[in-house]
Amino acid sequence: MKVTFYLSLLLAGFHTVAHTQLPPSDRSGHDPNDPKHHVHHGGEAIACLKLVPNNADFAFQLFREVTQEAPNKNIFFSPVSISSAFAMLALGARSATQSQILEGLAFNITEIQEEEIHEGFQNLIHMLNHPEGGVQLNMGNAIFVTEKLKLQKKFSDDAKALYQVEAFTTDFNKPTEAEKQINDYIERKTHGKITNLVKDMDPQTVMLLASFVFFKGSWEKPFKPEHTEEREFYVDAETTVKVPMMHQMGRFDFYFDEELSCTVVRLHYNGSATAFLVLPAKGKMKHLEQTLDKETIQKWSDHLLQSSMNLYFPRFSISGSYEISNTLRKMGIVDVFTNQADLSGITGTSELKVSQVVHKACLDVDEKGAEPVSCRLVEGIIYSLMKESTSLRRD
Repeated sequence: MKVTFYLSLLLAGFHTVAHTQLPPSDRSGHDPNDPKHHVHHGGEAIACLKLVPNNADFAFQLFREVTQEAPNKNIFFSPVSISSAFAMLALGARSATQSQILEGLAFNITEIQEEEIHEGFQNLIHMLNHPEGGVQLNMGNAIFVTEKLKLQKKFSDDAKALYQVEAFTTDFNKPTEAEKQINDYIERKTHGKITNLVKDMDPQTVMLLASFVFFKGSWEKPFKPEHTEEREFYVDAETTVKVPMMHQMGRFDFYFDEELSCTVVRLHYNGSATAFLVLPAKGKMKHLEQTLDKETIQKWSDHLLQSSMNLYFPRFSISGSYEISNTLRKMGIVDVFTNQADLSGITGTSELKVSQVVHKACLDVDEKGAEPVSCRLVEGIIYSLMKESTSLRRD
């Protein structure tokens, strides 16, 4: 199954990311369902497909919230790790806390059962960890817990079976050592790309949950490094900078969305991933940010045509780091951050609440790379839990 990569893994918002020179004609029909770009995964695909509309709704809602909080800035995050991490937390949540988490993740719990949600994430994680040839993709979760806190057997077993969770004992009373243990784990799992994800840890922390994704892929039609040259990149209407601009001529999946006034080009990776490059017309970026949703992506996929073009695409690195507790509150996940939290399914006591949620992601895109690799994504998310009597810490 050829996945729309950024729907599954990431959302990146650039104020300008690509420049295309398109001829007025020479376009032929192209079937986006070309079987060479699709592989059937049987029952796993069916279970994962149940999550697709909800994960997409959550991703775009989170994207809109972040764009409002950080206007006129590049945005980069990985929604699937955030949703899977909080779905895992829902395993141990009860009553209103659980329903808020699931509904905040865009699940209608009257239409999809909790068991189906967890089964879908289980199969999604399995599929992401077993991609087709040409890409390297790993996703995983870990729990670091004080030895004074005993996990409920059901939560521990379900988290391991459904979310492939690794569990480690950590002494949070020694915050420096705890930070090193956790950061070393994340750095190792993300192949050295994410470092120092945890800092200034509160010694009152009793549990920390971490999630990570590592992606590495190569273009199906690679750019040639000798064709890369310095060209102007439009940061905004008044600002341009010189950047290394990759270039190639060829036939690409293309669509012009008249309603949103944007050009869409789809690039394929070797294996099972694709990327959409979206270039809004001048002055249309805000409108695109506010209206982007899964129906729009589907419309683009359904109307792609093969077109000959000169494609100019900047070689770049981008990263994002967010404390998203307040953002998630705006999306309806409230009680878990307060003394009203009921996470009794984790430890058997209702005295836990989430104190902090930190998400970090970084992406490198080039022509080919030394490994070789044309695209490398790494990201991680952590959320720490404290006793209710402990005040929330704000960095």
